[in-house]
Amino acid sequence: MKKLFCFGLGYSALRVARRLAGEGWTIAGTARTREGADAIAAAGYEEFVFDGSAPGAGIADALAGTTHILVSVPPDADGDPVLCQHRGDIERANALSWIGYLSTVGVYGDSGGAWIDETAKTDATSARGRRRVAAEQDWLTLADAHNVRVQIFRLAGIYGPGRSAIDRLREGTAHRIVKPGQVFNRIHVDDIATTVCAGIAGRGATNAYNVADDEPAPPQDVIAFAAGLLHMPPPPEVPFTDAQLSPMAASFYADNKRVSNARLRQELGVALKFPTYREGLRAILAGETRP
Repeated sequence: MKKLFCFGLGYSALRVARRLAGEGWTIAGTARTREGADAIAAAGYEEFVFDGSAPGAGIADALAGTTHILVSVPPDADGDPVLCQHRGDIERANALSWIGYLSTVGVYGDSGGAWIDETAKTDATSARGRRRVAAEQDWLTLADAHNVRVQIFRLAGIYGPGRSAIDRLREGTAHRIVKPGQVFNRIHVDDIATTVCAGIAGRGATNAYNVADDEPAPPQDVIAFAAGLLHMPPPPEVPFTDAQLSPMAASFYADNKRVSNARLRQELGVALKFPTYREGLRAILAGETRP
């Protein structure tokens, strides 16, 4: 029996879980709160509460029969919470054959807008990105020591139903912030699920993959396109220097890069369903994908 345990069974991991559950897999996962865990149970999966501050009750026993682990919990100032609290339990999981770690393209830092691939140096500019670099290495070290396959999935900006420019426009929270030359890659949540499932199926010769779309684009262009789909005027353009962003939001603009997904296509054999934001936003509006 194949069993997937998700540390952080949230927006992206849930898409993976649903696909595998449909193939007969047993699914278990964690949420930070009891309310979140109850939502996991309501979806039909085994639920656990894990907020990273202490080992989660019952998780050690659940890991004993787990064959695959997917980690989407971000590291904090103390390191990777999963490894801090459950490293020993994972090391003792004798049935375990695969670990997937959802990281971020933020590990690369800034390339000045140049194209980069997985061979680029991980030179994160933010403390958040440096924590991701360290967490990636910690998972790879565990894999080497215990002969478990680990794949790192470096995700671009995640969007999908309920989390898109269309939703922000409808909510009145969308902004067109313009920083000359700035571009970002994105990735639809369904394409994340396809990628992770390809890794679980045994594809891929290396351990790090950029999970990004084909077309890095200025963020203001995405908002304008979504507004056109909704037949509403786009919000006015605001220069980055006048935007008054929070420190967290502003930090994303510190890195400017174009991320190649060639390895994703060539090694994992993934054909993106939504190769650019245009296909993804049209599908969200049409209701072709569901939260």
